[in-house]
Amino acid sequence: QVQLVESGGGLVQAGGSLRLSCAASGTIFTINFMDWYRQAPGKQRELVAGVTSTDGNSPYYADFVQGRFTISRGNAKNTVYLQMNSLKPEDTAVYYCKAMLFGRDYWGQGTQVTVSS
Repeated sequence: QVQLVESGGGLVQAGGSLRLSCAASGTIFTINFMDWYRQAPGKQRELVAGVTSTDGNSPYYADFVQGRFTISRGNAKNTVYLQMNSLKPEDTAVYYCKAMLFGRDYWGQGTQVTVSS
């Protein structure tokens, strides 16, 4: 069973930065597909960014984070990071890591990001 653990959330002022981390365990296989999603209160969960290779050379981003967020793979196996710069109050949400392995999705418990104005 794959388990995902996110960390790095917190409270930051508008314009600030945070770096989220996600580490997957419970599998001997390399996970190629890892994404970051977010869910704000009263809103649906939405894709923020994702990567489809273990070298991180195939990232994709939601339009609302283009140029501000960067997704990358870690040197450790099955880790992924989300560097978030120029944060805005509307980025406030619970951020979730998702991994897909053999056609099955696995989710982390989420980490809260709060951006104050």
